[in-house]
Amino acid sequence: MPVPVPTPYLLLDRLAKTFGDAGAGAAAGGDRTRPVLDGLTLAVDRGEVVALLGPSGSGKTTALRLIAGFETPDAGGGRVLVEGQDVTGLPPARRNFGMVFQHYALFPHLTVGENVAFGLEGRRLDRGQVRSRVAAALAQVDLPGFERRKVGEISGGQQQRVALARALAPEPRVLLLDEPLSNLDPALRERTRRELRRAIRRVGITTLLVTHEQEEAFHLGDRVAVLEGGVLHQVGTPEELYDRPATRFVATFVGRASVLPGIFEGEGLTGRVRVRLDGGAAAGDVAGAGGDVAWPGVAAEPLAAGDAVELVLRPEALSLVPAGTAGALTGRVVERRYAGPVTYYQVELTGAGLEIEVAAGAGAAAAGDEVAVAPGAARDGAASAAGAGGAAGAASVGGIGGRIFRRAPVREPA
Repeated sequence: MPVPVPTPYLLLDRLAKTFGDAGAGAAAGGDRTRPVLDGLTLAVDRGEVVALLGPSGSGKTTALRLIAGFETPDAGGGRVLVEGQDVTGLPPARRNFGMVFQHYALFPHLTVGENVAFGLEGRRLDRGQVRSRVAAALAQVDLPGFERRKVGEISGGQQQRVALARALAPEPRVLLLDEPLSNLDPALRERTRRELRRAIRRVGITTLLVTHEQEEAFHLGDRVAVLEGGVLHQVGTPEELYDRPATRFVATFVGRASVLPGIFEGEGLTGRVRVRLDGGAAAGDVAGAGGDVAWPGVAAEPLAAGDAVELVLRPEALSLVPAGTAGALTGRVVERRYAGPVTYYQVELTGAGLEIEVAAGAGAAAAGDEVAVAPGAARDGAASAAGAGGAAGAASVGGIGGRIFRRAPVREPA
C-alpha cells in the first residue's frame, strides 16, 4: 500500500508572472513582455522559515507579492495553497497573512500600541481583546510595556520589531517579510537579525522572507530558495547550497568562488578537470606544474570524458604552495585582503588572463609575489595524490575538490 504524501502547509504551484504588453510589443515589431517569474514551485512546511534569495530582478519580490495577493498570476499561471486551500483568487485581507514591509510602514503620529492595534482593524474585537492581543504581540518580539511609546522615540531595530508585532497581532497563518533589514546600518542589522530570528522561532509561524543578502538568508532561513531570472535554481539548507550547488549560478552567487575552464577526465559524476593555460609549463618546472594540471571535483550532472566544463572552487579549497609543486598553477598575487581569521589572495594565473582567489594565513604572501596554487590537499604534501584522483570523490565545492559544471556553448552574435 503506497504511503500517502503529506500535503505541504504552504504550496506555491507553478507561479508565473509576466509584466508588459504583448500587443504593444508586437505592434512595434518586437515582444515587450517580460517574464519575471517562470513557473515557481515551492513547498513550505508548517513552522518552517524559507528565504527567497537572489539578485535584483530575480523575481523574489514578485513571488512575495503574488503570495500576499498584491499581484495576480498570469492567466493559468499557477496557484497559492495554504493547508490545501486555494487562496489565489482571494484579496489580501482574506488570506490571513501577515506582512512586514521593507520600510515598516509605521504611522509616526501613533504610539507603538496604536500601530500594533491597527493590524487588528476589521476583526470586530472589543477594546479588552485588542489590548490583550497588542500586549501579547509586543511580548512575542521582546517589547513588553512599549504600548505608550512614540514611534520616533525608539530605535530602528525596535521599529522593525513593532512592524513584526503588528503583523503577528491578527494571528496570521503565514508571515511574509520583504527585505526586513535592508534599511538598517550594518551594526544594527546584525543585532536586529538575531532578535528577529528569536522572535520568529518563538512564535513558530510559517515564514517566507525576501532578501538579496546571503548572510541574512543563511541566518534566518531553515532552507533557502535561490532565484535568478525568474527561475528557481535550487532550494536547500545553507550547507547544501554552499557545499553542493546544483547550478553554476548558485555556485558563484552563494559564497566566494573562482571558475577555471577545462576538459573533463572521468565518467559520470567524479573525475578531474584538465586545465591547460596558454602559458604552458615554465622551463625548469616539475612536469604537470605551471600551466597543465588536472584538479579533482564532483560534477553537478553526469559527464563524459572530453566534455568542456568549468571547475568552480572556493577560496578555502585552495592553498598557496612552493613554486614547482606538482599539480600547481603558477601566478602572481595582484591583491591581498585581510579579513581577520583569514586573508584572501587574488592570484593572476600565468599566461591565462584568469584570476583565482585563495584563502590563507595573513603572512602567506604579499602583493606582487610569484606564487603557486594547488588544491587544499597540497597543504599536507598530497597534491600529487589529488592530481591522480585521490580527492576525486570530494563531495562538495567547499572541500578539497571543486564543483564541475558543463560549459555553456558560446552564442554567436546575431
